[in-house]
Amino acid sequence: MASRLRIIPLGGCGEIGKNMTAIEYGQNILLIDCGIMFPENDMLGIDFIIPDWKYLRDKRDQLRGIIITHGHEDHTGGLPYLLKEMPEVPVFATKLTRGLIEVKLRNHKILDQVRLQTIEAGGRIELGPFGLEFFRVAHSIPDGVGVGITTPAGLVVHTGDFKFDHTPVDGKPTDFAKLAEFGGRGVLVLMSDSTNADQPGTTPSERVVDAAFTQVFSEAKGRILVGTFASLISRIQQVANAAQRHNRKLAFTGTSMVENVKMAQKLGYLDLPSDLIMRLDDIKKMPSDRVVIMTTGTQGEPSSVLARVAIGQHSQIQIERGDTVIMSAHPIPGNEEMVNRTINRLFQRGANVLYNPIAQVHVSGHASQEEQKLMLNLVKPEYFIPVHGELRHLRAHEALARQIGIPAQNIFVIENGYSVEFDGGEGRIGERVPGGYIYIDGSGVGDVGPTVLRDREVLGRDGFVIAVVHREPERGVVIDQPELISKGFIHPEDGEDILSGAAEMVLRLSSDTALSDKALRDSIKDKLAEYLYRETKRRPMIIPVLS
Repeated sequence: MASRLRIIPLGGCGEIGKNMTAIEYGQNILLIDCGIMFPENDMLGIDFIIPDWKYLRDKRDQLRGIIITHGHEDHTGGLPYLLKEMPEVPVFATKLTRGLIEVKLRNHKILDQVRLQTIEAGGRIELGPFGLEFFRVAHSIPDGVGVGITTPAGLVVHTGDFKFDHTPVDGKPTDFAKLAEFGGRGVLVLMSDSTNADQPGTTPSERVVDAAFTQVFSEAKGRILVGTFASLISRIQQVANAAQRHNRKLAFTGTSMVENVKMAQKLGYLDLPSDLIMRLDDIKKMPSDRVVIMTTGTQGEPSSVLARVAIGQHSQIQIERGDTVIMSAHPIPGNEEMVNRTINRLFQRGANVLYNPIAQVHVSGHASQEEQKLMLNLVKPEYFIPVHGELRHLRAHEALARQIGIPAQNIFVIENGYSVEFDGGEGRIGERVPGGYIYIDGSGVGDVGPTVLRDREVLGRDGFVIAVVHREPERGVVIDQPELISKGFIHPEDGEDILSGAAEMVLRLSSDTALSDKALRDSIKDKLAEYLYRETKRRPMIIPVLS
């Protein structure tokens, strides 16, 4: 009996980020991308999130390879964690993408343990039953590709992140001819980038940013600080060109940006004249109107360079009145509050901050509605799976597919973990596999879960109260007054009467020598919570301690 083709998004469907898809045929699995996602506002203390690949752990001998479509973090950031578990799985990426991955793997000290192989747009490789053809796509980083996957069940096309930019910074537009050739050949299913599916029209070319930079650089009287993503190589080149045109020197700060710039220069993807670039220490000696500094931190991450500059806690960069700060990135959904806080703090320190829509200092790297319809018309898929977006984006993309004539029953809007199965040319939604979140907190991987996050939320909202009871171990008799320690709940002076009443309640409860330690802890926790809520309408975390 012929094997079924299964397509399983493990990340990127129902969210922005941590893109990862498994293509499975028989005893063979191909992975596309392995990214990270920024934490949402209620994910306190979390650095970022990676896909849950539990489904793959007992199938690691079936993994034929990982295709990385381009070098952005939401497509590459999870790789070090996957490869620490499964270093034997080969990774295929274009030259620049491979270089950026090498930087990441070197930082994780596993570069010499993994198998990286270079691919190129227009190239072909065979991995098990999968015949892979890579095609150029324009995005906001050079060397991006989509992939056509020939399987025994039919041709699958995955666009990666794309837009139809006719004048990209690197001069290499999306390969229309290859997409049309796929369409002529017959495509079973298209998986297409949905990030801008709710945006009408077409996405502007990266070139429009050049005009905005020219105006800003002409008018700025002091230093210019440009914030962007460390992997946004095309934008780095545009800033460098503007700096050179306006007789300014350029410095980079932020470890990831410095390392990525070095790698992109080495591979020939950045043209930075040696007399243009200066070290941050040296550029501080230059006149303000001759300086440009590029940095990371456009998403408001508290530990990032720009966020520390905004609160005056960066060791080398302090905002001076007259500085111009360019935020050359859109906030990732969920990060708007932190980004706005950073912008406001920069204004407070005297900077002139430029960001969309105040000035067109950034354009999206993703296709808008008219481009997405063009992709569907070029490829002419029998079935369609929108990917890379929140549920609202996937639904908007579904509506576009229906507009161009794809039957509703042939469109699968699915979230992470749901599989789509193709058997005998017929598609249907199959079983669900794990497809949740794995939290990265410091050096911890997956050791923080929903319970810990709920605890952090309670602590952040109402603080905690520790009730320390001193009992005689053998008889259980109370031998001293209970101690109440509170943090983040109520000021001890303002709440003296409340805490005194709480101590008396704990003393009464502790006087019951018949209660076991567990029963006493539970009683203190319940009764004290009731008392404190009655008195304050707050619900601090209650921590009973028996000593």
